[in-house]
Amino acid sequence: MFLKNISETISFGKDFVSNLKPKSIIILKGPIGAGKTSFVQGIGQGLCIKESITSPTFALSQHYDSGSMYLIHMDLYRIESSLSARQLFLEEEEELETNNGILMIEWPELIEPILEIYWTIEINYTSKYGRDFNIYGPKSFKNL
Repeated sequence: MFLKNISETISFGKDFVSNLKPKSIIILKGPIGAGKTSFVQGIGQGLCIKESITSPTFALSQHYDSGSMYLIHMDLYRIESSLSARQLFLEEEEELETNNGILMIEWPELIEPILEIYWTIEINYTSKYGRDFNIYGPKSFKNL
Protein backbone atom coordinates (compact mmCIF):
# COMPACT_ATOMS: atom_id res chain seq x y z
CA MET A 1 0.00 0.00 0.00
CA PHE A 2 1.40 3.39 -0.98
CA LEU A 3 0.92 6.38 1.35
CA LYS A 4 1.95 9.84 0.15
CA ASN A 5 2.67 11.65 3.42
CA ILE A 6 2.46 11.78 7.22
CA SER A 7 -1.19 12.79 7.10
CA GLU A 8 -2.08 9.66 5.13
CA THR A 9 0.07 7.54 7.48
CA ILE A 10 -1.77 8.86 10.54
CA SER A 11 -5.13 8.42 8.83
CA PHE A 12 -4.25 4.83 7.91
CA GLY A 13 -3.27 4.12 11.54
CA LYS A 14 -6.58 5.55 12.71
CA ASP A 15 -8.50 3.31 10.33
CA PHE A 16 -6.31 0.27 11.05
CA VAL A 17 -7.52 0.18 14.67
CA SER A 18 -10.69 -1.58 13.51
CA ASN A 19 -8.53 -4.66 12.73
CA LEU A 20 -7.18 -4.92 16.26
CA LYS A 21 -8.47 -6.81 19.26
CA PRO A 22 -7.45 -6.53 22.90
CA LYS A 23 -3.99 -8.03 23.46
CA SER A 24 -2.90 -7.44 19.86
CA ILE A 25 0.82 -7.10 19.26
CA ILE A 26 2.04 -5.13 16.24
CA ILE A 27 5.69 -4.95 15.26
CA LEU A 28 6.84 -2.05 13.13
CA LYS A 29 9.82 -2.39 10.82
CA GLY A 30 11.45 0.27 8.71
CA PRO A 31 14.36 2.68 8.56
CA ILE A 32 14.69 5.76 10.75
CA GLY A 33 12.14 8.38 9.71
CA ALA A 34 9.96 5.96 7.76
CA GLY A 35 6.81 6.78 9.73
CA LYS A 36 6.59 4.15 12.47
CA THR A 37 5.73 6.65 15.22
CA SER A 38 3.35 8.52 12.89
CA PHE A 39 1.50 5.26 12.35
CA VAL A 40 1.28 4.76 16.14
CA GLN A 41 -0.07 8.31 16.44
CA GLY A 42 -2.83 7.29 14.05
CA ILE A 43 -3.54 4.21 16.16
CA GLY A 44 -3.80 6.55 19.15
CA GLN A 45 -6.29 8.75 17.31
CA GLY A 46 -8.33 5.69 16.40
CA LEU A 47 -8.40 4.75 20.09
CA CYS A 48 -9.36 8.34 21.06
CA ILE A 49 -6.23 8.73 23.20
CA LYS A 50 -6.01 12.24 24.59
CA GLU A 51 -2.26 12.37 25.30
CA SER A 52 0.27 13.35 22.65
CA ILE A 53 1.99 10.23 21.33
CA THR A 54 5.74 10.63 20.95
CA SER A 55 8.61 8.31 20.13
CA PRO A 56 9.70 6.29 23.17
CA THR A 57 13.29 5.97 21.92
CA PHE A 58 14.78 7.28 25.17
CA ALA A 59 12.05 6.13 27.57
CA LEU A 60 11.92 2.70 25.82
CA SER A 61 8.15 2.50 26.36
CA GLN A 62 5.17 4.80 26.81
CA HIS A 63 1.77 3.86 28.20
CA TYR A 64 -1.48 5.58 27.21
CA ASP A 65 -4.65 4.80 29.14
CA SER A 66 -7.02 7.63 28.19
CA GLY A 67 -8.52 5.95 25.11
CA SER A 68 -11.00 3.22 24.35
CA MET A 69 -8.19 0.68 24.75
CA TYR A 70 -4.89 0.77 26.64
CA LEU A 71 -1.90 1.40 24.35
CA ILE A 72 1.72 0.47 25.02
CA HIS A 73 4.32 1.84 22.60
CA MET A 74 7.81 0.30 22.80
CA ASP A 75 10.97 1.28 20.96
CA LEU A 76 13.91 -1.12 21.17
CA TYR A 77 16.27 0.92 18.97
CA ARG A 78 18.73 1.73 21.78
CA ILE A 79 18.80 -1.75 23.29
CA GLU A 80 21.77 -3.83 22.19
CA SER A 81 21.30 -6.93 24.33
CA SER A 82 18.79 -9.57 23.35
CA LEU A 83 18.37 -10.45 27.01
CA SER A 84 17.53 -6.84 27.97
CA ALA A 85 15.09 -6.54 25.08
CA ARG A 86 13.35 -9.77 26.06
CA GLN A 87 13.14 -8.73 29.71
CA LEU A 88 11.54 -5.39 28.78
CA PHE A 89 9.15 -7.14 26.39
CA LEU A 90 8.05 -9.64 29.04
CA GLU A 91 7.34 -6.78 31.48
CA GLU A 92 5.29 -4.94 28.86
CA GLU A 93 3.53 -8.13 27.79
CA GLU A 94 2.38 -8.54 31.39
CA GLU A 95 0.97 -4.97 31.26
CA LEU A 96 -0.72 -5.86 27.98
CA GLU A 97 -2.37 -8.91 29.54
CA THR A 98 -3.45 -7.01 32.66
CA ASN A 99 -4.92 -4.08 30.74
CA ASN A 100 -6.31 -5.85 27.64
CA GLY A 101 -4.53 -3.34 25.47
CA ILE A 102 -2.54 -3.08 22.26
CA LEU A 103 1.24 -3.33 22.14
CA MET A 104 3.13 -1.55 19.34
CA ILE A 105 6.86 -2.35 19.03
CA GLU A 106 9.36 -0.37 16.97
CA TRP A 107 12.73 -2.02 16.15
CA PRO A 108 11.52 -5.51 17.23
CA GLU A 109 14.33 -7.61 15.79
CA LEU A 110 15.78 -8.70 19.16
CA ILE A 111 12.46 -10.07 20.42
CA GLU A 112 10.84 -11.28 17.22
CA PRO A 113 12.02 -14.88 17.79
CA ILE A 114 10.00 -15.14 21.02
CA LEU A 115 6.78 -13.63 19.65
CA GLU A 116 3.94 -15.97 18.80
CA ILE A 117 0.94 -14.20 17.27
CA TYR A 118 1.52 -10.68 16.01
CA TRP A 119 0.95 -8.29 13.16
CA THR A 120 3.94 -7.13 11.11
CA ILE A 121 3.96 -3.76 9.39
CA GLU A 122 6.92 -2.99 7.16
CA ILE A 123 7.40 0.59 6.05
CA ASN A 124 9.84 1.47 3.29
CA TYR A 125 10.83 4.61 1.43
CA THR A 126 9.81 4.81 -2.20
CA SER A 127 12.03 6.09 -5.02
CA LYS A 128 10.43 9.55 -5.20
CA TYR A 129 8.25 10.38 -2.20
CA GLY A 130 5.88 8.67 0.20
CA ARG A 131 6.11 5.24 1.77
CA ASP A 132 5.21 1.67 0.93
CA PHE A 133 3.41 -0.22 3.70
CA ASN A 134 3.30 -4.01 3.76
CA ILE A 135 0.92 -5.48 6.32
CA TYR A 136 1.02 -9.09 7.44
CA GLY A 137 -1.82 -10.40 9.59
CA PRO A 138 -1.33 -12.33 12.80
CA LYS A 139 -2.37 -15.77 11.57
CA SER A 140 -1.88 -16.18 7.85
CA PHE A 141 0.93 -13.65 7.40
CA LYS A 142 -0.69 -13.01 4.04
CA ASN A 143 0.20 -9.63 2.57
CA LEU A 144 -2.92 -7.40 2.71
